[in-house]
Amino acid sequence: MRVVFAGTPDAAVPSLRLLAASTHDIVGVITRRDAPLGRKRVLTPSPIARAAEELGLPVIKTDRLDAEATSRIAALKPDLGVIVAYGGLVREPLLSTPGRGWINLHFSLLPRWRGAAPVQHALIAGDEVVGAAVFQLVPELDAGDVFAVLEHRPVGGETAGDVLDDLAHRGAYLLEDVVDQLAAGTAVATPQEGSATFAPKLTLDDGRIRWNEPAHDVLNRVRGVTPEPGAHAELDGARVKILAARAASTARELAPGEVELVGKEVLAGTADEPIALVTVQPAGRGSMAAADWWRGLRGIGPVVLR
Repeated sequence: MRVVFAGTPDAAVPSLRLLAASTHDIVGVITRRDAPLGRKRVLTPSPIARAAEELGLPVIKTDRLDAEATSRIAALKPDLGVIVAYGGLVREPLLSTPGRGWINLHFSLLPRWRGAAPVQHALIAGDEVVGAAVFQLVPELDAGDVFAVLEHRPVGGETAGDVLDDLAHRGAYLLEDVVDQLAAGTAVATPQEGSATFAPKLTLDDGRIRWNEPAHDVLNRVRGVTPEPGAHAELDGARVKILAARAASTARELAPGEVELVGKEVLAGTADEPIALVTVQPAGRGSMAAADWWRGLRGIGPVVLR
Protein backbone atom coordinates (compact mmCIF):
# COMPACT_ATOMS: atom_id res chain seq x y z
CA MET A 1 0.00 0.00 0.00
CA ARG A 2 0.91 3.66 -0.38
CA VAL A 3 1.30 4.88 3.22
CA VAL A 4 1.65 8.34 4.74
CA PHE A 5 3.22 8.35 8.18
CA ALA A 6 2.70 11.06 10.81
CA GLY A 7 4.86 11.22 13.94
CA THR A 8 7.26 13.44 15.84
CA PRO A 9 9.18 12.07 18.89
CA ASP A 10 11.68 9.25 19.40
CA ALA A 11 8.84 6.89 20.31
CA ALA A 12 7.59 7.03 16.71
CA VAL A 13 10.95 6.25 15.08
CA PRO A 14 10.89 2.42 15.44
CA SER A 15 7.52 2.30 13.65
CA LEU A 16 8.74 4.48 10.79
CA ARG A 17 11.90 2.45 10.33
CA LEU A 18 10.04 -0.87 10.34
CA LEU A 19 7.40 0.30 7.85
CA ALA A 20 10.08 1.82 5.62
CA ALA A 21 11.76 -1.61 5.47
CA SER A 22 8.48 -3.40 4.70
CA THR A 23 6.84 -4.15 1.36
CA HIS A 24 4.72 -1.00 1.67
CA ASP A 25 5.62 2.33 0.08
CA ILE A 26 6.04 5.29 2.45
CA VAL A 27 5.02 8.12 0.13
CA GLY A 28 5.30 10.88 2.71
CA VAL A 29 6.23 11.60 6.33
CA ILE A 30 4.41 14.29 8.28
CA THR A 31 6.06 15.74 11.37
CA ARG A 32 6.05 18.94 13.37
CA ARG A 33 8.26 21.88 12.45
CA ASP A 34 11.79 22.28 13.78
CA ALA A 35 11.65 23.42 17.40
CA PRO A 36 14.07 25.52 19.49
CA LEU A 37 15.89 23.26 21.95
CA GLY A 38 18.50 23.72 24.66
CA ARG A 39 19.71 26.84 26.40
CA LYS A 40 20.70 28.41 23.08
CA ARG A 41 17.26 27.61 21.60
CA VAL A 42 18.74 26.12 18.44
CA LEU A 43 16.13 25.11 15.86
CA THR A 44 16.26 21.32 15.78
CA PRO A 45 14.46 18.83 13.51
CA SER A 46 12.21 16.29 15.22
CA PRO A 47 13.49 12.73 15.67
CA ILE A 48 11.07 11.62 12.93
CA ALA A 49 12.35 14.33 10.55
CA ARG A 50 15.92 13.15 11.09
CA ALA A 51 14.98 9.48 10.60
CA ALA A 52 13.00 10.27 7.43
CA GLU A 53 15.94 12.21 5.98
CA GLU A 54 18.26 9.29 6.74
CA LEU A 55 15.82 6.92 5.03
CA GLY A 56 15.45 9.19 2.01
CA LEU A 57 11.73 9.76 2.56
CA PRO A 58 9.89 12.98 1.59
CA VAL A 59 8.91 15.09 4.61
CA ILE A 60 6.09 17.55 5.24
CA LYS A 61 6.77 19.73 8.29
CA THR A 62 3.66 21.29 9.78
CA ASP A 63 2.31 22.02 13.25
CA ARG A 64 -1.30 21.93 12.03
CA LEU A 65 -3.02 19.41 9.80
CA ASP A 66 -4.94 22.22 8.09
CA ALA A 67 -6.24 22.70 4.55
CA GLU A 68 -2.76 23.24 3.13
CA ALA A 69 -1.39 20.10 4.78
CA THR A 70 -4.46 18.15 3.66
CA SER A 71 -3.92 19.24 0.06
CA ARG A 72 -0.26 18.20 0.12
CA ILE A 73 -1.11 14.82 1.66
CA ALA A 74 -3.95 14.22 -0.81
CA ALA A 75 -1.55 14.82 -3.69
CA LEU A 76 0.43 11.79 -2.50
CA LYS A 77 -2.63 9.57 -3.17
CA PRO A 78 -2.19 7.45 -0.02
CA ASP A 79 -4.05 4.22 0.59
CA LEU A 80 -3.52 4.43 4.35
CA GLY A 81 -2.50 6.96 6.96
CA VAL A 82 -0.47 5.82 9.96
CA ILE A 83 0.03 8.05 12.99
CA VAL A 84 2.29 7.52 16.00
CA ALA A 85 2.54 10.41 18.48
CA TYR A 86 2.39 13.19 15.91
CA GLY A 87 1.15 15.76 18.41
CA GLY A 88 -1.93 17.03 16.58
CA LEU A 89 -5.46 15.96 15.67
CA VAL A 90 -6.52 14.51 12.32
CA ARG A 91 -9.90 15.95 11.34
CA GLU A 92 -12.09 15.81 8.26
CA PRO A 93 -11.50 16.03 5.36
CA LEU A 94 -8.00 14.71 6.05
CA LEU A 95 -9.43 11.84 8.10
CA SER A 96 -11.08 10.43 4.96
CA THR A 97 -8.33 11.35 2.50
CA PRO A 98 -6.52 7.96 2.48
CA GLY A 99 -8.68 5.24 0.96
CA ARG A 100 -8.46 3.12 4.12
CA GLY A 101 -8.47 6.04 6.53
CA TRP A 102 -5.93 6.34 9.36
CA ILE A 103 -4.71 3.95 12.02
CA ASN A 104 -2.98 4.99 15.24
CA LEU A 105 -0.44 3.24 17.46
CA HIS A 106 -1.37 4.54 20.91
CA PHE A 107 0.60 3.69 24.05
CA SER A 108 -2.23 2.55 26.30
CA LEU A 109 -4.80 -0.21 26.69
CA LEU A 110 -7.78 1.66 25.31
CA PRO A 111 -10.20 2.96 26.43
CA ARG A 112 -8.00 3.58 29.47
CA TRP A 113 -5.82 6.65 29.08
CA ARG A 114 -6.95 8.34 25.90
CA GLY A 115 -4.87 11.42 25.18
CA ALA A 116 -1.35 12.78 24.95
CA ALA A 117 0.47 11.18 27.92
CA PRO A 118 -0.96 7.69 28.52
CA VAL A 119 2.15 5.96 29.86
CA GLN A 120 2.90 8.78 32.29
CA HIS A 121 -0.63 8.87 33.70
CA ALA A 122 -0.77 5.06 33.94
CA LEU A 123 2.37 4.96 36.09
CA ILE A 124 1.28 7.90 38.25
CA ALA A 125 -2.01 6.07 38.86
CA GLY A 126 -0.15 2.87 39.78
CA ASP A 127 -1.56 0.72 36.96
CA GLU A 128 -0.14 -2.80 37.22
CA VAL A 129 -0.55 -3.42 33.48
CA VAL A 130 0.03 -0.91 30.69
CA GLY A 131 0.29 -1.46 26.98
CA ALA A 132 -0.24 -0.30 23.42
CA ALA A 133 -3.10 -0.50 20.95
CA VAL A 134 -3.48 -0.07 17.19
CA PHE A 135 -6.90 1.37 16.39
CA GLN A 136 -8.88 3.04 13.62
CA LEU A 137 -8.83 6.81 13.88
CA VAL A 138 -12.28 8.44 14.22
CA PRO A 139 -13.31 12.04 14.95
CA GLU A 140 -13.67 11.36 18.70
CA LEU A 141 -10.36 11.32 20.62
CA ASP A 142 -8.78 7.82 20.63
CA ALA A 143 -12.20 6.17 20.43
CA GLY A 144 -12.00 4.02 17.30
CA ASP A 145 -12.24 0.23 17.01
CA VAL A 146 -9.10 -1.65 18.07
CA PHE A 147 -7.20 -4.01 15.75
CA ALA A 148 -4.53 -5.31 18.15
CA VAL A 149 -3.03 -4.77 21.63
CA LEU A 150 0.06 -5.72 23.59
CA GLU A 151 0.70 -5.57 27.34
CA HIS A 152 3.62 -4.56 29.56
CA ARG A 153 3.86 -5.11 33.30
CA PRO A 154 6.18 -2.48 34.82
CA VAL A 155 8.74 -3.95 37.20
CA GLY A 156 11.23 -2.49 39.66
CA GLY A 157 11.85 1.19 39.18
CA GLU A 158 10.84 1.40 35.51
CA THR A 159 10.12 4.99 34.55
CA ALA A 160 7.79 6.35 31.90
CA GLY A 161 10.82 6.65 29.64
CA ASP A 162 11.71 2.98 30.14
CA VAL A 163 8.16 1.76 29.52
CA LEU A 164 7.65 4.00 26.50
CA ASP A 165 10.88 2.72 24.95
CA ASP A 166 9.68 -0.89 25.28
CA LEU A 167 6.22 -0.11 23.92
CA ALA A 168 7.65 1.91 21.02
CA HIS A 169 9.82 -1.00 19.84
CA ARG A 170 7.32 -3.81 20.42
CA GLY A 171 4.46 -1.65 19.20
CA ALA A 172 6.22 -1.10 15.87
CA TYR A 173 5.86 -4.82 15.09
CA LEU A 174 2.24 -4.75 16.23
CA LEU A 175 1.61 -1.83 13.89
CA GLU A 176 3.35 -3.52 10.96
CA ASP A 177 1.20 -6.64 11.43
CA VAL A 178 -1.98 -4.56 11.30
CA VAL A 179 -0.82 -2.74 8.14
CA ASP A 180 -0.08 -6.11 6.52
CA GLN A 181 -3.53 -7.41 7.51
CA LEU A 182 -5.23 -4.30 6.13
CA ALA A 183 -3.40 -4.79 2.84
CA ALA A 184 -4.46 -8.44 2.75
CA GLY A 185 -8.05 -7.66 3.70
CA THR A 186 -7.89 -9.83 6.81
CA ALA A 187 -7.79 -7.15 9.54
CA VAL A 188 -10.55 -7.31 12.16
CA ALA A 189 -11.24 -4.50 14.64
CA THR A 190 -13.41 -4.64 17.74
CA PRO A 191 -15.15 -1.78 19.58
CA GLN A 192 -13.54 -0.48 22.76
CA GLU A 193 -15.14 -1.74 25.97
CA GLY A 194 -15.15 -0.17 29.41
CA SER A 195 -15.04 3.31 30.85
CA ALA A 196 -12.69 5.81 29.27
CA THR A 197 -10.07 7.69 31.26
CA PHE A 198 -8.07 10.60 29.92
CA ALA A 199 -4.37 11.45 29.90
CA PRO A 200 -3.77 15.13 29.06
CA LYS A 201 -0.28 16.41 28.38
CA LEU A 202 1.71 16.74 31.59
CA THR A 203 2.57 20.16 32.98
CA LEU A 204 5.50 21.17 35.17
CA ASP A 205 3.19 21.04 38.19
CA ASP A 206 2.49 17.35 37.53
CA GLY A 207 6.13 16.73 38.41
CA ARG A 208 5.90 18.48 41.79
CA ILE A 209 6.21 15.91 44.58
CA ARG A 210 3.30 15.87 47.03
CA TRP A 211 5.09 14.84 50.22
CA ASN A 212 1.80 14.49 52.10
CA GLU A 213 0.91 11.51 49.89
CA PRO A 214 1.84 7.91 50.84
CA ALA A 215 5.30 6.68 49.80
CA HIS A 216 3.83 4.37 47.17
CA ASP A 217 2.08 7.28 45.44
CA VAL A 218 5.16 9.50 45.68
CA LEU A 219 7.30 6.85 43.98
CA ASN A 220 4.66 6.30 41.31
CA ARG A 221 4.73 10.01 40.53
CA VAL A 222 8.53 10.06 40.30
CA ARG A 223 8.43 7.15 37.86
CA GLY A 224 5.56 8.59 35.85
CA VAL A 225 7.11 12.01 35.26
CA THR A 226 10.63 10.76 34.47
CA PRO A 227 12.22 11.92 32.23
CA GLU A 228 9.61 14.60 31.36
CA PRO A 229 8.54 16.93 32.89
CA GLY A 230 10.70 15.57 35.73
CA ALA A 231 10.04 15.13 39.44
CA HIS A 232 10.98 18.08 41.63
CA ALA A 233 10.62 19.74 45.00
CA GLU A 234 11.76 23.03 46.52
CA LEU A 235 14.38 23.74 49.16
CA ASP A 236 14.54 27.33 50.41
CA GLY A 237 12.77 28.49 47.24
CA ALA A 238 15.16 26.71 44.87
CA ARG A 239 14.09 23.73 42.78
CA VAL A 240 15.66 20.34 43.39
CA LYS A 241 15.05 17.71 40.73
CA ILE A 242 14.50 14.15 41.96
CA LEU A 243 16.06 12.08 39.19
CA ALA A 244 15.79 8.69 40.93
CA ALA A 245 14.21 7.40 44.14
CA ARG A 246 13.21 4.04 45.60
CA ALA A 247 11.59 2.46 48.60
CA ALA A 248 13.63 2.94 51.78
CA SER A 249 15.28 -0.08 53.36
CA THR A 250 15.50 1.66 56.74
CA ALA A 251 12.55 2.49 59.00
CA ARG A 252 12.44 6.09 60.19
CA GLU A 253 9.73 8.47 61.34
CA LEU A 254 10.02 11.68 59.32
CA ALA A 255 7.57 14.48 58.68
CA PRO A 256 6.43 14.89 55.05
CA GLY A 257 9.33 16.37 53.08
CA GLU A 258 11.80 16.12 55.98
CA VAL A 259 15.17 14.79 54.80
CA GLU A 260 17.80 12.94 56.84
CA LEU A 261 20.81 10.74 56.18
CA VAL A 262 20.16 7.39 57.89
CA GLY A 263 22.97 4.92 57.46
CA LYS A 264 23.86 5.14 53.77
CA GLU A 265 20.42 6.28 52.66
CA VAL A 266 19.12 9.80 52.21
CA LEU A 267 15.52 9.49 53.36
CA ALA A 268 12.62 11.85 52.68
CA GLY A 269 9.41 11.68 54.70
CA THR A 270 5.98 11.10 53.17
CA ALA A 271 2.49 10.61 54.61
CA ASP A 272 3.49 7.18 55.91
CA GLU A 273 6.96 5.69 55.43
CA PRO A 274 9.98 7.49 53.96
CA ILE A 275 11.45 7.00 50.51
CA ALA A 276 15.15 6.91 49.65
CA LEU A 277 16.47 9.62 47.34
CA VAL A 278 19.06 8.14 44.98
CA THR A 279 19.99 10.85 42.47
CA VAL A 280 19.14 14.56 42.60
CA GLN A 281 19.98 17.73 40.71
CA PRO A 282 20.03 21.00 42.67
CA ALA A 283 19.26 24.22 40.80
CA GLY A 284 22.17 25.35 38.61
CA ARG A 285 24.17 22.16 39.13
CA GLY A 286 24.57 18.76 37.52
CA SER A 287 23.07 15.49 38.69
CA MET A 288 24.68 13.92 41.76
CA ALA A 289 24.25 11.13 44.26
CA ALA A 290 21.77 12.14 46.94
CA ALA A 291 24.38 11.41 49.64
CA ASP A 292 26.80 13.90 48.06
CA TRP A 293 24.04 16.51 47.90
CA TRP A 294 23.25 15.87 51.56
CA ARG A 295 26.84 16.29 52.64
CA GLY A 296 26.92 19.66 50.86
CA LEU A 297 23.97 20.82 52.97
CA ARG A 298 25.69 20.34 56.31
CA GLY A 299 25.31 23.29 58.61
CA ILE A 300 22.16 24.80 57.10
CA GLY A 301 19.86 23.29 59.74
CA PRO A 302 16.85 20.98 59.21
CA VAL A 303 16.28 20.08 55.55
CA VAL A 304 12.63 20.08 54.50
CA LEU A 305 11.57 19.75 50.87
CA ARG A 306 8.37 21.50 49.87
